[in-house]
Amino acid sequence: MSNSVNISVETTCEKKIREIGYDGTELYQPAPTLSESLAKCAARIDFSKTSLDDLKKEEKTAAAAEEENKDGTQFQESLWPWDAVRNKLKDALTEICVLSDVISIAKDKRYLVLDPLLEEGDDTKPIVQVYSRKKAISQAAQVLLSGAERLRNAHSEQRSRNVSDFHIELLRLRQNWRLKKVSNAIIGDLSYRTAGSKFGMSGTFEVTKAEEASDDDSAISSTTSSSTATNNGMQMKASSALRVIVPAELQGVAYIKVITQKDQEDLCTAQVNLMGHGPNITAQVGVWQKTLEFAQNVLFCKELFAQLAREAIQLQAPIPHVVIGNQIRATLLPNIQLIISLCHSTTFDSNQPAPINDHDHVLEHSLHQLLREVHYKNSHHPFPHPASAPLGPSKKRMLAGPMAADRETLLDMTKTQTILEQIIAQAQHIFMRKRTQYVLDTLARDVKDPQIVSHWNAMNSPTMSCVKINIVTHGYDAIGRTSLVIHVKERSLKCICRDGRVMRLSYEPQELRDLILCQINSHQISCLVSLARCMAWTVLSNSNHLGIGKVEPLGNASSCLLASPNGDRMIAVQIRCDPQIDVKVYIARSPRQDFFPSPLVPEKLWENLGGNFKEVKFDKIEGKSFLNKMEFLMASLTSNTA
Repeated sequence: MSNSVNISVETTCEKKIREIGYDGTELYQPAPTLSESLAKCAARIDFSKTSLDDLKKEEKTAAAAEEENKDGTQFQESLWPWDAVRNKLKDALTEICVLSDVISIAKDKRYLVLDPLLEEGDDTKPIVQVYSRKKAISQAAQVLLSGAERLRNAHSEQRSRNVSDFHIELLRLRQNWRLKKVSNAIIGDLSYRTAGSKFGMSGTFEVTKAEEASDDDSAISSTTSSSTATNNGMQMKASSALRVIVPAELQGVAYIKVITQKDQEDLCTAQVNLMGHGPNITAQVGVWQKTLEFAQNVLFCKELFAQLAREAIQLQAPIPHVVIGNQIRATLLPNIQLIISLCHSTTFDSNQPAPINDHDHVLEHSLHQLLREVHYKNSHHPFPHPASAPLGPSKKRMLAGPMAADRETLLDMTKTQTILEQIIAQAQHIFMRKRTQYVLDTLARDVKDPQIVSHWNAMNSPTMSCVKINIVTHGYDAIGRTSLVIHVKERSLKCICRDGRVMRLSYEPQELRDLILCQINSHQISCLVSLARCMAWTVLSNSNHLGIGKVEPLGNASSCLLASPNGDRMIAVQIRCDPQIDVKVYIARSPRQDFFPSPLVPEKLWENLGGNFKEVKFDKIEGKSFLNKMEFLMASLTSNTA
């Protein structure tokens, strides 16, 4: 043993030959890496064996066979090198399956309930916990007190300061107005250019700090409106961190005054501006809000008046419009003129009356809407269809060719009304409506029999109104009534009668008065005919256009000839408009009392033709109305005959 010899045992390093070249060169396959060896050994594991007894039997069988083949005393413990790994994985799978079954059973809480184990905690003294909680609460209280103290100091500083923060005021200004920074200055814009306006006047204003404003007269004059704001004759001192400097031409108060005159007499007056309407946010944002509102109002009034003056010069009216200075004169109807004036005052005087005395909301809405349409047309042009078509024609004009539109339709597409034309049309319609109302109210007051009832439509357009007139007799409205509809337009009236007749009248109120009187005349005759038939009287003749007698100054006379049920009484009625309603009634009896036979008329039967008609004092007959008196008259004549 002392003469031991070291023997080195090495494995054969022969590698598998992968390829032999034509020249005899052998290419060997490289030795597998550790990962490849691990994968190869793991692939030999057979997980299909489910029991450990089978594995032990296989091991014993393999061991017995190996002992028979080899005479060595060596003992092989396992057949595969990864047998232990497979056994552990198998045991883990078994435990996981058992755990899954236990959890599924415990979830229903019917057969098994899991209770947590109580761990034995460390024994701590209660006084230590109290001290620790007290320390944590004191630290939290200290944080809250320090924050409250900072808030209290900031609030007291804000109250003590007379001038608010410049940046906060600038933020409020930017929320309500359009601002931009040019080099070191802040410039704002009051114009309507972003909405499509093409008015040339500049609406820019400058924003500066209150401390940086100079004390010279020019700066004071330019910021007068920002330092004081006039509200119902009272002045309010400014306390703002910023100042707004507006141009001199936009300072002051401006409004548009609209007057309608007839023979140098003002019929109605209205004033239009942007002030005094909408929510008052001056208290929330600052005193500069009133300054900018006044400046934008001046810009709006000047732009609107410039647009109206431009249209007044371009329009070719029958009576040319006159533009002199800040005044526009247009003729509505004969002897009635529309005067539009621009009033601009740059001084604030508490003794001066307020500029808004008679504000017309309808006129203001119309002017705003019409000016907005002009801005919209300036910025919104119809797109060409197809894309290669010219830019400018509207969609209707583009479809005129495929739709085979005629010349009249094409001319209607080209007709557009300007703002001044639409305002004049609305003013003309207002006068026509007032005249119609006056005529109807006057007739309803003067004419007691029959009654005239007018129903004006509540839903009207700015240039057309509708009124329905019902002519009825009190107590006899079931016998008959006369209805007609009148469309009041700009310079004319359209009357539609119940029988379908359409009559067009001019702007003269006398024509409407004559038409209503003629309708009253026709109503009396038609109701008398219906009443006579109800009382069994016979209608011998009826005419709404009597061609005998003197010429009537107004319309035609109407007549009606009635006969009693026995035929021995006759009533002749004649109604004229001269210019009031004039009624005449005549009575004739048969047989005649003054009939004597003669050689020419020997038969006595001719005495039944009736005698001469005698006029009745109609105003002496009892009754409240024409039909009531005629009813009494026919009833008395019928009773005398019986």
